Amino acid sequence: MKLASLKQGGRDGTLIVVSKDLQRAVPVPSVAPTLQKALEDWHTAAPRLNRVYEALNHGNVETIDAEQVFALDMAALAAPLPRAYEFVDGSAYLPHVARVRKARGAEVPESFYVDPLMYQAVSAGFYGPRDPVLVASADYGIDLEAEVVVITDDVPMAVSPEQAAGHIQLIGLINDVSLRNLIPGELAKGFGFVQSKPRSCLSPVFVAPDELGEAWQDSKVHLPLLTHINGVWFGAPEAGVDMQFNFAQLIAHAAKTRPLSAGTLVGSGTVANEDTSLGASCFAEQRTVETLRDGKPSTPFMAFGDVVRIEMLDKTGDSVFGAIEQKILQHPGA
Repeated sequence: MKLASLKQGGRDGTLIVVSKDLQRAVPVPSVAPTLQKALEDWHTAAPRLNRVYEALNHGNVETIDAEQVFALDMAALAAPLPRAYEFVDGSAYLPHVARVRKARGAEVPESFYVDPLMYQAVSAGFYGPRDPVLVASADYGIDLEAEVVVITDDVPMAVSPEQAAGHIQLIGLINDVSLRNLIPGELAKGFGFVQSKPRSCLSPVFVAPDELGEAWQDSKVHLPLLTHINGVWFGAPEAGVDMQFNFAQLIAHAAKTRPLSAGTLVGSGTVANEDTSLGASCFAEQRTVETLRDGKPSTPFMAFGDVVRIEMLDKTGDSVFGAIEQKILQHPGA
């Protein structure tokens, strides 16, 4: 099943079911007006949404449950969850962590191998898949971070990883935008990210785990995450490789001392592999590889006018989540 939200109906958008080929969609007001509402009653809503999904993929139907089927326009989409109660982002790919620390002469702490690194991210609003990324100044060091994200139903406090796996209801992609030149000052204060982490962007659709088939194993997505910058290949690391902590472990970590509300997003962190020939999922990673190889970085961070495209293709070459495709623009008030 594939789900998305239209840019209408208020701040939480309007829930739609999207066909497998991402060509058609239909609203489902009789099931839930928004994805957030559906997630809050997922055990009831999911079977009904799946029935609509099956009908949408079966022949050239014009209406489903008296609702008109329409051609999908990616530009009309908000983020599948235009806002969420919570977004926690991990850093599950140790090759990325290790390289970044090595470039500044630091070792990976032993705790990183057994205890996930995670921060509380911005969830009050997400960009839609074709919305521009607005930044006040290019001097902030504009970077993308191509990641996988999972969405939960209600997760009780202190769940085990095995229990947490059963609370993963949807999967998507995210561009976790980072302002690299603001990060050192904020981290030096010892209180985490605020200004250095603006709004992120979500993929056009979220999908149920069974939509991935064999690519969803051990609470990981076993497909490459493809990034292009201005139409040029930037990287395609394997999301299921070198992931030190799977999503079930990340959820259990976040829920150790608190329950997680339905609609919580849990990010993987920047997808990175030991094999650097597979490219990068962020400019910081690319610059770190250059620093370790050449003694200094040669690739600049992003400039206004640059276009980011992030996508994941299945084994047959079809887009699973649709593509995040967005331009970096200067905020008009800057």
